[in-house]
Amino acid sequence: MTEAPSTRTDCDALRDASVCRQLSLLAQGRTSSAALTRAYLDAAEASAPGAAWVHRNAESALQEAEASDRRRGEGKAIGRLEGIPLAIQDSIDVAGMPCSAGLAARAGQRAERDAFAVARLRGAGAVLLGKTHMDEAALGALGRHPRWGNLDNPLCPGHSSGGASSGAAVTVAAGLASAAVGVDTLGSARIPASFCGIYALRPTLGEISTAGSWPALPRLDTIAPMARSLDDLTLLLQVMRGHDPADPRSRRRRVPLLAPDWEPSALRCGIVDDLEALGVSAPVSKAYADALDCAGGALGQRRSTSLAPLELGASRRRALLMMEAQIGVHAAAWLDGASDALLRMIDFARGRDALDYAAADLALDAAVVATRGLFERIDVLILPTAPELPPAHADPEPSHLTDLCAFASLAGCPALALPLGAGAGLQLVGPPGSDLRLLELGEILAALLDCAC
Repeated sequence: MTEAPSTRTDCDALRDASVCRQLSLLAQGRTSSAALTRAYLDAAEASAPGAAWVHRNAESALQEAEASDRRRGEGKAIGRLEGIPLAIQDSIDVAGMPCSAGLAARAGQRAERDAFAVARLRGAGAVLLGKTHMDEAALGALGRHPRWGNLDNPLCPGHSSGGASSGAAVTVAAGLASAAVGVDTLGSARIPASFCGIYALRPTLGEISTAGSWPALPRLDTIAPMARSLDDLTLLLQVMRGHDPADPRSRRRRVPLLAPDWEPSALRCGIVDDLEALGVSAPVSKAYADALDCAGGALGQRRSTSLAPLELGASRRRALLMMEAQIGVHAAAWLDGASDALLRMIDFARGRDALDYAAADLALDAAVVATRGLFERIDVLILPTAPELPPAHADPEPSHLTDLCAFASLAGCPALALPLGAGAGLQLVGPPGSDLRLLELGEILAALLDCAC
């Protein structure tokens, strides 16, 4: 096998290639896992976005890569991600690595075993580069941390990278990993993906086990792959999905993934017609309208859809209350050194009572039912990912930043985030089980958007 590329340009091209392209190069012997891993580790050392990492697994990663090269060279059975270097958010357990979930008091805690999703990736031959930056205890949407600082956006310097899966998005966007695994609760993978100009998938709830990951709000939490290519998301989804008895939301026979067989002429697309009422900014509204124009007939039958009756803002606030309460329980032993902002959020939940929590839970169930009704008349909902472009580091977090992502989260629906440039994003949401269909439609839209650029 060849060594690392001889020029910096070649090295950059290798790091920026999709996972599928890298697998092809590895299969042809045109590079090695060790060379690819070393390229990412060197880039992390040399670049400002190195802050995306809270723990780099350099020595072990190179050993894993060399072991992968030996398996390939000896003709042994290889996995679907053989030799591919991945980044893992610091709220997901990787055996032997720290898992702080962004809490200072947990900084020295090392996981004893892999999370279910990580075990699937490792079993498929992936190389684990390390753990990535995130918002404190996963309560935040801008990639800000009281100890690690603000994580800069490689697409929009000086602006937010999004959160809570901030580091996962930046490592992919900045060419510091082949792909990454984050967590999406109320948009915490989709928002940073759109802000940083990459792709992210929130799978159908329970499709990928969350066992071994920090619980922000288990009824909404999903493991979320993030990548530079939609094909890579499909591959990561197929590797990580599967039944897990340790996850109470994982069922052996759940909603089967529907075949990617939508016919454009029969496709019923919901188009949001009340963006201003939802607080969507003018630049994001224009990016959304331009994307719909580029899509042309690929969206089939366009059906005007209002989201106002779903009261997304109120539902998001109810979900946030439940997150604050549950994190207050999960983090009770780890609050030494926590920021005042986090403590205030937990104190707010302490000021509520069991009736408030039960009312929020019932309201979220009502949102699930309302969402099901919407999908009786449409096949896919198309809306912006976030209502605002990435805020500057000095700007406050917009209170409605996660409202548009809350729609899919509350109902356990799959949602695909596509980048539109300049930090704007397009979001495709379908009924449970439509993950592969969303990825298929995403491929079509991405190709049309690329042609229009």
